[in-house]
Amino acid sequence: MDSQAFRDMALAEIEAVHRMAYHLSRNPDTAADLVQETYLKALAGEATFELREKGIRPWLFKILHNLYFTHLSKNRRAPVAVEDSEMEAAASQTDEEPPAWDLASLDWEQVDDRLKHAIADLQPDFREVLLLWAVEGLKYREIADVVGVPLGTVMSRLHRARALLSNQLTDLAKEHGIAVVNA
Repeated sequence: MDSQAFRDMALAEIEAVHRMAYHLSRNPDTAADLVQETYLKALAGEATFELREKGIRPWLFKILHNLYFTHLSKNRRAPVAVEDSEMEAAASQTDEEPPAWDLASLDWEQVDDRLKHAIADLQPDFREVLLLWAVEGLKYREIADVVGVPLGTVMSRLHRARALLSNQLTDLAKEHGIAVVNA
């Protein structure tokens, strides 16, 4: 693949990378820095990138993931709010297809604030897996590759994220006529 084709493919994913960076960091400045660093690393690693069936999007998300959690680990020495140190969980979930969203028409500004806040309140590991699956449309195995954890851990985190959201959004579901089933 020539250099220009690689850059065109990478740039086509910049909105998705920025969206994920923002949802991970919850800070526009940090998100912009993460996107910039992601693309610098991607361009530096262009020679090692091989276009496989996975494509460039999961590769960019993996770079972003690594940068974000490196950034987090460097900042762990700073005081941490009690809300940020949430529970770990284990659960099982079958491998399934991601939801069929039309990502081009997804307008995050039109999403109910209660849902946005519930997602923002999730532990970063849970939030990242949920967003990669629900918003970016990656499959479990792709998420496992991006995040660098076993498939079972992805399934557990996604199950836990969905359960936490379900518990927090019971009233919202009732307003929209969605039956709530306790897991």
